[in-house]
Amino acid sequence: MFRKMPFILLAIILCAGWMGQWLPPFYQSILYAISLSIKAVIVFILPFVVFGLLFKTAVHLANKASKMILFILAAVCCSNFLSTLLSYSVGTFAYRFDLSMSFPQEGAALLPAWNFSFPKWIENDQAMFSGLLLGVFLGWLRPLWAKQVAFKLEKAINYLLKGILFVIPFFIAGFIVKMSHDQVMGYIFRNYALIFALIGSSVFAYIVLIYFVSNHCRGQACFQSLKNMLPAAMTGFGSMSSAAAMPLTILGTEKNAKSPDLARSIIPATVNIHLIGDCFAIPIFAFAVMKSFGSAEPAFSSYLIFAAYFVLAKFSVAAVPGGGILVMLPILEAYLGFNAEMLSLITALYILFDPVITCANILGNGGFALALENVSVFLSRSKTSHLGNLQESRPFES
Repeated sequence: MFRKMPFILLAIILCAGWMGQWLPPFYQSILYAISLSIKAVIVFILPFVVFGLLFKTAVHLANKASKMILFILAAVCCSNFLSTLLSYSVGTFAYRFDLSMSFPQEGAALLPAWNFSFPKWIENDQAMFSGLLLGVFLGWLRPLWAKQVAFKLEKAINYLLKGILFVIPFFIAGFIVKMSHDQVMGYIFRNYALIFALIGSSVFAYIVLIYFVSNHCRGQACFQSLKNMLPAAMTGFGSMSSAAAMPLTILGTEKNAKSPDLARSIIPATVNIHLIGDCFAIPIFAFAVMKSFGSAEPAFSSYLIFAAYFVLAKFSVAAVPGGGILVMLPILEAYLGFNAEMLSLITALYILFDPVITCANILGNGGFALALENVSVFLSRSKTSHLGNLQESRPFES
C-alpha cells in the first residue's frame, strides 16, 4: 500500500475535490472535523516519534564513535544546512509567484462539526535535544541496554508511523473537502504544477553540480557517474524508500569512487539522514503554501532558526514513504506559523512528489560520498605533506 500512496492520495484529492461540492454541508463539516482530529493525534504523538528516532541515531553514533563517524556526521549537517539555505533563495523566488487565493468572506468558510485538542505534553525541540543527549549518554554508559531500548523504540515507532500512513488519506480528504467548499481547489491544480517543476529543476541542477565538481569539472566523468547511479535512483523512484535502494546505491557509488571501502561506510551511515531532496522540497513547498494562504514571507533570521531545527530533525526521519514530512509538521507549525489547512496541503504535496524527492535523495547520497572521498584524499595528502615537512626539519632541530 505504501508504495502506491501517491496514487491513492491523488485519487482521493480528485474524488474529494469533485464529490465534496455535492455533499450536504453537514457531512462536509464532519469530514473536516475528522481531519482536524487526526491532525491533533499526529501532532500529539510526534514528539515521542522524534525522541525515539533521535535516541536510536544517537545510540548508534555513540557505539561507533570514531573520527570517521564524527567527520561524516559533521559533513551531513553541513550539506543538509547548505541545501536548506539554497532552498531559501528558490523559496523566495517561488513566493514572488502570483499564488494568492481569494478566500471566502467571513462566515462562508466551512466549519468543523466538533473541535478537540490534546494538551501539549512536551515541546518538539525538547524531544529532539533530550533524545540526542540521552542517546549519547546511555550509549556510552550502558551500550547494550541502550541498543535494546533503541530497538524497541524503533519497532514501536514503525508501527505508529505505519498507522499514521493508513489514516493520512482521511487526514487529507477532510481538508480537500474544505478547500473545495472554500473554492480554492481549482487554484491549487492550476498553480502547483509550476512549483513541482521549480523544485525538480533546482534540486537536480544542484545535484548535477555536486557530481560535476566532484569529478574535477569533467563533463564526461560527471555523466558516467550519474549513469552509474541511475539504477538506484529508479529503484528509489518506484519504492519511495532510500533504504530499499541502498544496495544499488552502494554498487553505483563503488563504481564512481576510487575507494570502495569508503562508499560502503558512507552510504549506510547517511542513507536516512542526508536528504538533499527533502531539504529543497519542504522549504520551497512551505514558501508556496505560505504565499497561497496569505502568510508573510519569513525573514532570513527567522528562516535560519527554522533551518537549524529542520536540519536537526533530519536525524529523526523514518525510512517510510511520507516520513520526511511527518516529523516536520511541528517545526512548520512552530517556526513558520502553519495552521491545520496549511499542514494538510504541504503533506499532500510532499507525498505526491515523494517519488521524485526520494530519487533526488539517492542521487544526492551518491554525490555526497563522491565529494567526501575527494575531501578525504585532500586531508590525507595534507597530513602526509605535513608529516614530510616535519621529518625534513628534524635534522636541523639539534
